[in-house]
Amino acid sequence: MEWKRWSIAALAFFCLLPLVQAESILLDDPVTGKPVRYAGRFGAERVVVPSVFRPKAREMRGVWVATVENIDFPAHRDVDGFKRDYLTIVENLRRANFNTIIFQVRPMNDAFYPSKLNPWSRWMTGREGQGLGSFDPLAFMIEEAHRRGLEFHAWLNPYRVASGVRMRKAAYLATLDNRNFAKRNPHLVLETPAGNGRYSLILNPGEPRVVRHILDTVSEIVRSYQVDAIHFDDYFYPYTDIGAADASTFRQYNPRRLSLAAWRVGNVNNVIRGVKERLTALNRATGRKVAFGVSPFGIWGNRKTVAGGSLTGGKQSLTAQFADTRGWVKNGWVDYIVPQLYWPFSHDVAAYAALADWWADTVRGTRVNLYIGHGVYRLGTERAWRDRELADQLLYNSGKKEIDGSVFFSYRSVFSPTNAVMKRGVTKVLREFWRIPVPIPVYGNVGF
Repeated sequence: MEWKRWSIAALAFFCLLPLVQAESILLDDPVTGKPVRYAGRFGAERVVVPSVFRPKAREMRGVWVATVENIDFPAHRDVDGFKRDYLTIVENLRRANFNTIIFQVRPMNDAFYPSKLNPWSRWMTGREGQGLGSFDPLAFMIEEAHRRGLEFHAWLNPYRVASGVRMRKAAYLATLDNRNFAKRNPHLVLETPAGNGRYSLILNPGEPRVVRHILDTVSEIVRSYQVDAIHFDDYFYPYTDIGAADASTFRQYNPRRLSLAAWRVGNVNNVIRGVKERLTALNRATGRKVAFGVSPFGIWGNRKTVAGGSLTGGKQSLTAQFADTRGWVKNGWVDYIVPQLYWPFSHDVAAYAALADWWADTVRGTRVNLYIGHGVYRLGTERAWRDRELADQLLYNSGKKEIDGSVFFSYRSVFSPTNAVMKRGVTKVLREFWRIPVPIPVYGNVGF
């Protein structure tokens, strides 16, 4: 990686920082005008943020580039168009002093790279199974990111086959490329209702062949490409109740006679632990330092219902998706964690300050890096999301030594904001907080 571009400037900047403690600002609720409650209905303490943003010498400045539904990156019919649009992205990130691009290379059991295990993504060319001739998009993207001093994190969704489609399983699988693992193994796919006559399809997390397929997919990427990290998002078991869709798998693969909930948690653990083990083996064998990061739903568990939970009252990843994100951190199965804290300070049941502190407490004493995922797309969507909300969140983070940076969702909201509030909020952060480039933090858990 090329870090010379910021070394001298950053050194001068940090040497000039005042040594006195910054004054604090008391936050007010944009709706009521009263002081913000630290944990909404669960805690009335006031919230203060530093008046001055003080960047750390190393911090994550990342952005998600979502390809599913072509959210941030359009489908392309030619190589030149793909290259042109991608180069625009990495150039924008470089100029704005980001240091990491998290690009979605496996949105729906498919691939943005030539794969022996998964077909070309429909979101890449408009048709599943169709690539761009001999062009290798992932090799190109990694090279151009590294050329600009950006880390490239390959973002995978491990289980998703389809999301919110109106077709039933058999009909939808018939539309897929013949090389798609789900089409070849329909008995390994769960169909779950998604509401309004729609259905979601996921690879069954309880099936050993599914676990092997996901791990083999990760291995294929890291063996073939110089990615800096493998990155999973927040979709494990569906957010909606799947009922008894996996009942037969539960009976077949539950020798320890666990409860259904504990068994499902164990299934997801098998994938998370397995990815970490494979990356550790690769790093030790090659001398590389490929990291593993996960960006989960922001609430692990509510204190009222789960011991050790946060001062919140929302959906819980532990019980809704069977994702024991806190356990992954404590066991060292991830190198970094990016909880999606897509709520404002004034939220009634998922207040930003209480959650940021809970995650800081969770990583304390571990080797796991903590980055915060920010919902930039929410700015301007309601009164609570005023233009200073994003800046206040980064100010709050800067006062927490355990928080090593931020990741923004998503690229489109940062560089093509859809309203004036969003534009002002992003502009303030980029122009005032990130004026000086810095490198990404060192990972203390890689190789362990």
